[in-house]
Amino acid sequence: MKLYNTLSKKKEEFVPLEEGKVRIYVCGPTVYNFIHIGNARPMIVFDTVRRYFLYKGYEVNYVSNFTDVDDKIIKKAIEEGVSADEISKRYIAECKKDMEGMNILPATKHPLATEEICGMLEMIQVLIDKGYAYEKNGTVYFRTRKFEEYGKLSHKNLDDLQSGGRSLLVSGEDEKEDSLDFVLWKPKKEGEPSWDSAWSAGRPGWHIECSVMSKKYLGDQIDIHAGGEDLVFPHHENEIAQSEAANGKEFARYWMHNAFLNIDNRKMSKSLGNFFTVREISEKYDLQVLRFFMLSAHYRSPLNFSAELMEASKNGLERIITAVDNLKFHMSNTQTEKMTDEEQDKLARTETYVKSFEAAMEDDFNTADAIAAIFDLVKYSNTTTDEKSSKEYLKGLFDLLVKLNDVLGIIVDKKEELLAEDIEKLIEERQSARKEKNFARADEIRDELLAKGIILEDTREGVKWKKA
Repeated sequence: MKLYNTLSKKKEEFVPLEEGKVRIYVCGPTVYNFIHIGNARPMIVFDTVRRYFLYKGYEVNYVSNFTDVDDKIIKKAIEEGVSADEISKRYIAECKKDMEGMNILPATKHPLATEEICGMLEMIQVLIDKGYAYEKNGTVYFRTRKFEEYGKLSHKNLDDLQSGGRSLLVSGEDEKEDSLDFVLWKPKKEGEPSWDSAWSAGRPGWHIECSVMSKKYLGDQIDIHAGGEDLVFPHHENEIAQSEAANGKEFARYWMHNAFLNIDNRKMSKSLGNFFTVREISEKYDLQVLRFFMLSAHYRSPLNFSAELMEASKNGLERIITAVDNLKFHMSNTQTEKMTDEEQDKLARTETYVKSFEAAMEDDFNTADAIAAIFDLVKYSNTTTDEKSSKEYLKGLFDLLVKLNDVLGIIVDKKEELLAEDIEKLIEERQSARKEKNFARADEIRDELLAKGIILEDTREGVKWKKA
């Protein structure tokens, strides 16, 4: 498996730190509003990377944070007259709803910056003790020039940055030993949330948060660190400097970055009026269409969002779902159970499509080509099946289509949504069956509900149900 490493600027063979295991850290959103479709791209892309590793049999520890202390969160809280904590909790919940709609697997851990302050204080102290950081009037800065490899990810030269002017610098230049030094801890301003430290009552800088959360949940070294290309500098560059200075070893083996998302060939911005949240898109399209659209281009290619392209994605996804529905229809109506010899040969030939799919994914996760392989399989399925096909052959094709799409996080076998009243009726019928000692029927109802994503729990207060 090859992936493009931003650090080396080339494709490299993936070799995990620990055989059969992958540790991935993905920078998550700052939660001050509904996530926008630009936030959605790395979520979908790196969820797909994770799914492919799972498909290949790896054990994946996948950590993606929520930045829940930030100037934007504080500004929103002041505007609404509520606490910053209330804002962040509200939008974390909303973000999780959108992620569920996009079929993004929950991370192994979703750490919150505000819950990891102790670790940040510890790492900052280590950096001070090692001479990589210093305090001035309650602010702690990182000595950028002391870390000799600074710029190795963004391929920026320190002297070029120095001449780049104030736009690249952090506030408080007059206090710093060097204008390139960046903040690890800053004193609070009036009305801001704060935590006590040896230097001041204040809060952490943004960069230190991810270094600490990655270390706590994945260890000093990780396999893959990922995020949008806008994070390469300064965020990821600063993470490397802090982590490697503090831990004394290489931070991440591979760095993956997705390219930007444009709207109608222009950069997305509120001022241009072309800013869309995932929630707004969900009012027009099933979010599976958005996911399909995002994966229709290579993750390192800039992606242009438009109504026409979303319609094309909707049609493409429907082609796959229709093929799956046709197989289900034939399965429920066929009179033949077992495969013929000819069908066995036909099913064996589908290995070609699996190999094409895997070759695409193993070439730096080329989801566009992986989808092309799925379309080839759809065409093959449509042309080699009819009402006379055996159930076994139909099911072989059905399972394969579902499996490959699942690697991309695309749901093609739509389970029928049950209404709450229908669920309650089935639970009543199950209770009656149990009273009559018809346990076979009771188990059948439980399995039927489970197949539709409903889990039953027998409690002292009676039967309770929840969605899987």
